[in-house]
Parts: sequence; structure tokens; C-alpha cells
Amino acid sequence: MIAILRKNSFVLLLLAAFVLSDLLISAWNPMVSSRRFYKNDFTKTLYHHQWQDRGPVFFGNSSVTGAFIEKDSTSGLVEMGLSYGKLTDLKAIMEQQRYQVEGPLVIGIDVHTMIDSLETDPTYPWFKPWYQPYVYTYRDYFRDSGTELVRQLYKGTVELNRSQLLAYEPRWIDKELYYGRKPDEELRKKWDDYDRRFGWMTQSDYKDNLRALEWILQYAKDRQLPLRIVWMPWNKGYALPNYMNGLKQDVNRRLAAYQVPVLDLLQTYEPKYFHDLVHLSRQEGAPIFTKEVDAWLLSLAKSSKS
Repeated sequence: MIAILRKNSFVLLLLAAFVLSDLLISAWNPMVSSRRFYKNDFTKTLYHHQWQDRGPVFFGNSSVTGAFIEKDSTSGLVEMGLSYGKLTDLKAIMEQQRYQVEGPLVIGIDVHTMIDSLETDPTYPWFKPWYQPYVYTYRDYFRDSGTELVRQLYKGTVELNRSQLLAYEPRWIDKELYYGRKPDEELRKKWDDYDRRFGWMTQSDYKDNLRALEWILQYAKDRQLPLRIVWMPWNKGYALPNYMNGLKQDVNRRLAAYQVPVLDLLQTYEPKYFHDLVHLSRQEGAPIFTKEVDAWLLSLAKSSKS
């Protein structure tokens, strides 16, 4: 054994150095701590709340980000709309205790929230296996920031511009919002794309998210966590995806079994309030949505006290 270790000592030392350096970088966690690196929507949520990781939450995908104006709301909810966020993501957040939801927990479900195969942001921390190296997991973002670092070092040393030596462009820290209204021609193309990608789907294509919903329902019941569901608005100038009626029935049946209050806004907003098919316009639709959700939550709070 000693002979084998001596023979392979160089390789073993390299491996040990890599593991140690990866552990140090992981402890630094630049995807969270450094503005040199890209931030996902979960990290952005924490950043804009001074890294507070507990409280009442309005969870969903980008439709929630676009529709719910937290600063104008009287509900006290933290807007946790995640780009391509799904119920499987919320389950992972609570299961891994990445955020302590203290209630109420409001979940916005739109036409994409339950689709298992919908691609999401791979940088969300719950996707990283414990054994996978940090640098490998976020390799694309290390490459992006590393390229910038080399460029600035070149300017600082070769071009003798010392002010540029360690300069960098802070990565965007805000979530995407939706202003104005896209033209009908573009919306029609988007609907055709949705129909091609998702229109044929059935219950088997959202079974993982249905299981996640059942887990969340039981989790909330066990902890007496007030749970509320909002069916997020869809631009009713265009037909709903074919799978939505069946999905809605499946979800509502489970919600009714747990007596979870539901606010159905799926087809109540006129097209003029939308930026596109699933995102309300920040100027027109979002203020109305925020007030409507606030009023609904207030009525639930009053009825629970009476």
C-alpha cells in the first residue's frame, strides 16, 4: 500500500489540492457572495431581503414575479417568483430548509408551473448533489467571470491601466419585470410555440409536480401552515393550453381534500392588462392583481377570526 501511495503521490497530491480548493471556494460561495458572478432568482430574493431566510411567501414562477408588487402589497408576503419555478422547486426548498416559510404560504400556479419537463435554472442550489464539485456545478459562470478577470488583468498589466486591473461589471441583481404589451403577431407565434411544445401533454407530464403538491399539502397540514393557492392569470385573448382543464381539475380536487382556499384568476383579466400570454404588464395588470390578492387574503384572515 505504501509503495502504491508513493508511486501515485503526485496524482494524489493534485487530487487533494483540487478537493481542498473546491471546499474553500464552496465556503466562499461566490454565486451568492460576489457580484462578479451571475445570481439566480432565489439568491436575488434573499439579496433583496437582507438575506432573511424566513417569513410568509408568495411562491411561483416568473408570472408571480411580474404580477405581484411586493412593495405595494399590504400582505407582508415575500415575492419568491423564480424563473421557471415549479412545485418541485418549492418542495426542495422546504425539504432542504433553505427557507423557513412561517405563513401564510401563497402559491401561484400558471400554465407552466406544473410541467415536469420544463427546463429550469440549473444554478438553483437544491439541484447540486453533495458530491459534485462546486466549480464544476457552476462552470459556465466561472468561465464567464474568469474571462472578464483575464481581460481586466491584461488591461491593467499589458496596457498599464492600473484602474482596470481588478475592475469588473457587477452582475444584474434584479428580477425580470414585464412592461408594455407585445404585438399580437408576436403573441400568436408564442402561442403556436406553446401549443407545439406543451399542447399535447396529459397527466403523466405533470405527475412529479402533482406529487410535490401532495407533499406540500401534507407538510402544511402537519405544521398548521396557512396555505393558499392562486390560479395565475392567462391572456384570455388566446385559447388555454389543451391540458389545462384536466390539470386544474386534478389540482383543485387535491386542494379541496385539504380545504385549501383558492383564488381563481386564470381567465378573469382582459388582454389589455398583459405583457404577453402569461405575464401581466407591470403598469396595467400588476397593480390590479396585487390589490386583488391583498383583498382576498384580508378576507380570509377576517373570516378565520370570526
